[in-house]
Amino acid sequence: MSDRGPVFVAGLERSGTSLMYALLASHPEIAMTRRTNLWTHFFGQYGDLADDANLDRCLGMMRRYRRLVILDIDWERLRSDFVAGARTYPRLFDLLEMQVAHRLGKRRWGDKSLNTERYADHLLAAYPGARVLHMIRDPRDRFASSLTRWKVRRGGVGAGTAEWLASARLAEHHSRWAPDRYMVVRYESLVSDPEGMLRAICGFIGEDYTPAMLSMDGASRFKTEGGNSSYGSRAPAEISADSVGRFRAVLSPRDIAVMQRFAGEEMLRFGYELEPVSLGVTGRVRVALGALPLETARLLAWRAREAYRDRRGRPVPAYRIVEPAGVA
Repeated sequence: MSDRGPVFVAGLERSGTSLMYALLASHPEIAMTRRTNLWTHFFGQYGDLADDANLDRCLGMMRRYRRLVILDIDWERLRSDFVAGARTYPRLFDLLEMQVAHRLGKRRWGDKSLNTERYADHLLAAYPGARVLHMIRDPRDRFASSLTRWKVRRGGVGAGTAEWLASARLAEHHSRWAPDRYMVVRYESLVSDPEGMLRAICGFIGEDYTPAMLSMDGASRFKTEGGNSSYGSRAPAEISADSVGRFRAVLSPRDIAVMQRFAGEEMLRFGYELEPVSLGVTGRVRVALGALPLETARLLAWRAREAYRDRRGRPVPAYRIVEPAGVA
């Protein structure tokens, strides 16, 4: 295992996780992977890895998982190294990630996968030196960003708010439980003062701050595509705060009112002020009799679906499976 624990970037899509990934990947000591989803799709899902049949089923799927194929892993070496020691999922993940780090000439690895906060108890127990950076963003701006990016959001405001609440509550829980190992990073703070926040983050993870992080050279695709926003292109490596508060121009008063009704208390605890919403008498009636019941149903449906997936497991989606090179 690496001399220092791994660095995990947790949080929801459209919350600044990719920006954090790009900044950390540009640190001279940290090799970052992105969207491996090792804990989501593999942890505990193939039984006891001390059983060779289980191990080979797990490695077989890893070799076909598109997100891992692009990492160019030496699978034979990974298996050989793994069977020579403790046959646990966290050690398997560590060996895989360290291959990437060694190839890049870096001594420490990190990973940015969405919703990693769901597995924080396990990963912090498995890696004593691990640090987690949990990105959190104003739920209104996050929802507005997703609408701008994808034009439609399955489950509407109800599901979007449910997702944010689940992540925000885990952020509160884990940061109270392990404050020296779990740091909540507000997207708004990062984009408003990148250097200041990076200095604090580096102190938290036990690394020296280097201005090279702001170059984003360690994540060339992210840098070239132009930064941190759904609202138009950015100059390479530009970090802009102009997306903060953009929900006012994207979301309807109805959506803002419903979201604040569901998540207002949690928003205030994270420093997000509630927006005065003028609906008028007719608008208030429509929200009370139409929007709130509908979005409440969507919120509850999202929670029921996620509870089912937690029980069933979250296997690799079929559209992410490819045949490895050399396999007919």
